[in-house]
Amino acid sequence: MNRKLCMALLCLIMTSFCRAQSLSLKQLSAPDSVGLTRQMPSLANDIILEYKLVGDKKAYLNNLFRLQIVAGKYADAIATISSIRSASRADGTQYPNLLYKQFELFAQAQIDQLVTGNSFNNTFDNLFDTLLKQLDDKSAQYIYFSFTTRNGVNELKSDFQKSLVSTVKKDNLNIDEAIALCNSYLLLQVLENIDPVARALFKADDNRRYIINDSVFIKTNDGATLSGVMVRRKGIHTPQPTALMFFIYSNLERSLYEAKYAAAHGYVGIVADTRGKRLSPDPIEPYEHESRDVNTVIDWISKQHWSNGKVGMYGGSYSGYAQWAATKHMNKALKTIVPYVAAIPGQGLPMENNVFLNVNYQWAFYVTNNKYVDDAINNDNERWENLRNKWYTSGVAFRKIDSLDGTPNPRMQKWLRHPSYDKYWQDMVPYKTDFAKINIPVLTFEGYYDDGQISGMKYLLDHYKYNPKANHYLIIGPYDHFGTQQGGYPVLRDYRVDPVALIHTRDLAFQWFDYILKGGKKPAILKDRINYEVMGANVWEHVPSIEKMNNKTLKLYLTNIKADSNYVLSDKQPIKRGSVYQEVNLADRTTFNNDYYPDPIIKKQLDRSNGLFYISKPFDKPVEVNGIFTGELKAIINKKDMDIGVVLYEVTPNGEYFELSYYLGRASYAKDMSKRILLHPGVMEIISFSRTRMVSRQLSKGSRLLVVLNIDKNPFAQVNYGTGKDVSDETIKDATEPLKIWWGNGSFIRVPVME
Repeated sequence: MNRKLCMALLCLIMTSFCRAQSLSLKQLSAPDSVGLTRQMPSLANDIILEYKLVGDKKAYLNNLFRLQIVAGKYADAIATISSIRSASRADGTQYPNLLYKQFELFAQAQIDQLVTGNSFNNTFDNLFDTLLKQLDDKSAQYIYFSFTTRNGVNELKSDFQKSLVSTVKKDNLNIDEAIALCNSYLLLQVLENIDPVARALFKADDNRRYIINDSVFIKTNDGATLSGVMVRRKGIHTPQPTALMFFIYSNLERSLYEAKYAAAHGYVGIVADTRGKRLSPDPIEPYEHESRDVNTVIDWISKQHWSNGKVGMYGGSYSGYAQWAATKHMNKALKTIVPYVAAIPGQGLPMENNVFLNVNYQWAFYVTNNKYVDDAINNDNERWENLRNKWYTSGVAFRKIDSLDGTPNPRMQKWLRHPSYDKYWQDMVPYKTDFAKINIPVLTFEGYYDDGQISGMKYLLDHYKYNPKANHYLIIGPYDHFGTQQGGYPVLRDYRVDPVALIHTRDLAFQWFDYILKGGKKPAILKDRINYEVMGANVWEHVPSIEKMNNKTLKLYLTNIKADSNYVLSDKQPIKRGSVYQEVNLADRTTFNNDYYPDPIIKKQLDRSNGLFYISKPFDKPVEVNGIFTGELKAIINKKDMDIGVVLYEVTPNGEYFELSYYLGRASYAKDMSKRILLHPGVMEIISFSRTRMVSRQLSKGSRLLVVLNIDKNPFAQVNYGTGKDVSDETIKDATEPLKIWWGNGSFIRVPVME
């Protein structure tokens, strides 16, 4: 640990424990990390004495064994880990016998060191080497990231130091905070000691199991060079199918891990880098070459002596996009794709429904600054937050945002030249009738709270639209962008996810490969084409199509009838035409409009400083909201355009707001994303929308639906001033008079439900 920082920190010891399980802390100076190491066991010991089982036994034991190791009670910790494994075998946890193996071996090595005087490194080396020789390929690959750091020990040090700095500012520390501090400390201590030993042994073990080539080069027809890694299982002499991931986030350790995972599961593992990345000498131009380059890699694979001519692709986000890009020009060797949270450039990012988003601004630097990724610049949250706020308050044109940052962003500038979903974007992935030619099986993974869900679902919807017989399956549940790729988190943005929703995405992908490429069994979860977890019901449902997810569609009108602080969201069409007036001062930068983002998913209260709120009557029985909500807005405005936000909530009987889905889009592109059609000031316009997030949620009796209608004006996206000019060129000077809207009471939403 950094000595200078340690000298500045206050070390903590516990002097008393209150009934409310809050720690009273005495402040002592710690001259160095030795003093800190002396105090942490004392803190952990005292917590153990008072820590009681309340609620989840597994969570209690999970914390307990960590506290026991910090306290030096190594034998107790091993016994606690054994108890966790026994419980895990019963609940279907993956590889239960390997659960927390890194902590167990660490504790065993500590015991041996105390008893025999042997060095920790020698003891741990022997223990871990023995373990690896007992494991099969899949098990050895499964534990890799348990024994190694993903981003280095320095990141763990930084995390612990931040936790410590936060802790010393408090006079009283509750037990959860104290446990979190001990857990952070333990993780650092364990991985700092075992990571170097484990890496060396993993490397030796890999050489025993696999043939590894980390410098594969593949030439494209236009003279570019692509790089990749290849891993094959030793002792295999017959041609094998290949599992391919196409990757822009170049990282040799991650690429080798993915390729070894594929080899451990009976495939030749190939991870290929996007043009210009890692060992490729060419320019880095995201999205612009994948439709050809991925097929070049597939063609190269099919001609190798170890290939049986069958290739399956998998992976998330950009890698998901690359799979769909490959289907733009189908290669006969590509037999299936398994995209998770796949992006569509020009639709889900860097713009959503033609509204450019600031969240994608730094991504261009992240992936193009060097041959790998620029984590430092991507993680500079203060810089990007300051840039967003500076741009928003200044009112300068969106096209000049990089001038405020002081660093040109040529990739973003190129994207801004294509505000419509034009040929530039259309050439990157299948478009319209291209989908009719995609006859390979597809398995899509998506999440209700994936920021880019509209992209992943667009692929599926268009595949079915243009190829009604498409062999396309969907698995979707309460996951965000990264959670979908892992199979979910127990707690997502403060929402405790149903236990049944937690799955193993990568394992399911390879079960699918076995099914398609080797004639194995279909994954058990795929009981029909559309497989979705019902939030709140803790069950998976299975139907042949999205339309079959519901048996009724609620058509709810946004009326002009007041109901306390809301308007009525009615299932009856208003008899008399009316409207609700909204005025938005686009020049006012002291306020934000459209708080649509679902973080947290469940809110105690909503910001009611702006926007319009429409609430339904309570449901008289439980009902599932299942599918994609759509709507039609009728409005008269005094300008030529506006950016609209519509958020759909469940209002629970206890008054909480559970966010179900939302829409963000530009009115002038509502009819056609590839062609801008400006609105006519003073004329009633009909603005339809459908590209919202798919969701499934069990609503209880007494719950109500709430719609929040607003104009998008905040630091997170372009501000549309409504002049009709390219929005990227508009400035705050174009605000002139406020945006005035008369929302017609004939506006409605359609909510698909299962009763």
